[in-house]
Amino acid sequence: MAITSPCGPCRLPKTAGGLLSLAFPVTASAHVVPGLDGHTLWNAWSTQPWLWLLWGLPGLLVLAGIARLWLQARAGAGVSGVQAGCFLAGWLALGLSILSPLDALGEELFWVHMVQHEVVMLVAAPLLVISRPLGALVWGLPAAWRPGSAQLARVLGLSWSMRVLTRPMAAWWVHAVVLWVWHAPPLFQAAVRHPWVHDLQHSSFFIGALVFWWALLQGHGGRVRQGMAVLYLFTTVLHTSALGALLTFSSRVWYPVYDATAPRWGFTALEDQQLGGLIMWVPGGMVFMVAALVLFAAWLQGPARPGPALR
Repeated sequence: MAITSPCGPCRLPKTAGGLLSLAFPVTASAHVVPGLDGHTLWNAWSTQPWLWLLWGLPGLLVLAGIARLWLQARAGAGVSGVQAGCFLAGWLALGLSILSPLDALGEELFWVHMVQHEVVMLVAAPLLVISRPLGALVWGLPAAWRPGSAQLARVLGLSWSMRVLTRPMAAWWVHAVVLWVWHAPPLFQAAVRHPWVHDLQHSSFFIGALVFWWALLQGHGGRVRQGMAVLYLFTTVLHTSALGALLTFSSRVWYPVYDATAPRWGFTALEDQQLGGLIMWVPGGMVFMVAALVLFAAWLQGPARPGPALR
């Protein structure tokens, strides 16, 4: 159902037709964008080698580190099977969101762009944080490089930045500011038009989500900090839902850059925007709410118990 205004009529057939054109792109070729149709969409993987390298190299090092740990000790040593599964799922989700045809289609449809952001921030980032991959990453390096890795992190200021940004209040503000600033129409449209702004936008979303989830899920500060994490999640539900509702119920198009592309996939630009707002509002809000309830239940049960350190 497409919402044209808070009390406006619903235009189900047109929106449903747009969804069908995505589900069956070959038969709905009359609605596709020239140069990106149902036949070429599945071949529209990223052609930027540096982006593949930034995604692939750290992931392969982590997987190599897990394998090395398990071969030298036993399966589950240092990194549990659950953590390894979370890392693999988060790493693949991140790759699919930024390297697959989903990225190309996000330049044609706002709601697909929104799905891409939600996968990065609400699927990939928390799964990677839960997996605690830093120790395995060090083990994946050649033995001669490991002693210098910590020194390099200090020289580059990574350790200091991590301590500052992963404080819960700082992480909350980083996440909120990144989300709202990048959805300002001038910046969002610049990200669609210019590849380097597009890459900066996705990097900001990913880093902001990493520090947010790290501060909430991996911080060790006893029951007070654990309780504050619940509060931060509930307030995040409020402000992200507010942004999603504004996009959903707006009677004007925020991002005219989609005026030329959304209709060719069966949507008006306004319907496209409203569907994207619903995706942020409902599924996105539910992820934060479930995380808040899980942490609240843990807070009720007793003090937080940090997991064993990976030596």
